[in-house]
Amino acid sequence: MDILIRPIVTEKMERLTGKLNQYGFIVDKRANKFQIKDAIQDMYGVTVDRVNTMRYAGKRKSRYTRTGVVTGRTNSYKKAVVTLKAGDKIDFYSNI
Repeated sequence: MDILIRPIVTEKMERLTGKLNQYGFIVDKRANKFQIKDAIQDMYGVTVDRVNTMRYAGKRKSRYTRTGVVTGRTNSYKKAVVTLKAGDKIDFYSNI
């Protein structure tokens, strides 16, 4: 099971990184906190202090087009906010 899907790089997460040393990830819905902690420690070589998870349900969306109303749904996902030990850091931009 591939646990880490992608990191969350937004302005809000950048503020949390600067203030509280927290990083956000979109993770597999079936993954638990222990699996997420191990995956991040293995991939980035850092020490994880705490993992908080939250599940987001998909929302119904509709838009009006020439042919009528098109309805759909956004994807549901699970988000993990990871707090690292003091002094540890993850650099998402090192490969660019």
